[in-house]
Amino acid sequence: MIKQIKIFTLLVLFSNSIYAQEELYKEGFFVRDGDTLDYRILYPKNFSDNTKYPLVLFLHGAGERGNGNQKQLIHGSKLFASEEIRESFPAVVLFPQCPKEDYWSNATVDRSTYPIGLKFPENDPPTKSMSLVMDFMDSMIAKPYISKEQVYVGGLSMGGMGTFEILSRKPDMFTAAFAICGAGNPILTKNYAQKVPLWIFHGAKDNVVKPQCSLDMVRAIIENGGTPNFNLYADDNHNSWDSAFAEPELIPWLFSKSK
Repeated sequence: MIKQIKIFTLLVLFSNSIYAQEELYKEGFFVRDGDTLDYRILYPKNFSDNTKYPLVLFLHGAGERGNGNQKQLIHGSKLFASEEIRESFPAVVLFPQCPKEDYWSNATVDRSTYPIGLKFPENDPPTKSMSLVMDFMDSMIAKPYISKEQVYVGGLSMGGMGTFEILSRKPDMFTAAFAICGAGNPILTKNYAQKVPLWIFHGAKDNVVKPQCSLDMVRAIIENGGTPNFNLYADDNHNSWDSAFAEPELIPWLFSKSK
């Protein structure tokens, strides 16, 4: 009985947390040629069209895919919505949602074994969801209240993969980026290694996405002239985002970067 009460309490707390984020992150839809990208957007306190703000794009993981325009707020939204961060680093923050049948990155994913098998083509076109995100970002950056000198991207797991991919496709758009427990094509790091400062995170015990995936990206970025930050958490499994979000310097580091 006590165990059931604890589980119920956790579910209530989780539900209340998501509801609180939904209140802050307003629902939106980006439509292009009949295709729709669901998203949530957080505006700074006392938002004004006459002020320039940084823009942050956050890409969620595979478990948060869907069409309800809600689940993408499960991880990461509390970080940007905290009172301290909003006071110190006012920004426009985007949380788009990838449909269940799609993927941020153009990857071949083999889930028959764990860690999962991943292959990233070098020259294939973007997925529909990534294409929509790139067009959505173009439209956002064109707005008068967005600072083109401070455009950031980050994500976890599938979103970490999407982070590496959008950097390879839009290297001149972004000012800095972070990728948590992600993976990508090391060859494509040549497109952004010297242009975009990166902070990469992974758990050494990750049994979903191999830690070697991030190690390969770090090595390739360095070989192509970049100087990434890299945290490998000895005791973390796939949820290394908990440790990454707890890094006190992550957000100050991100917003310190400007073109």
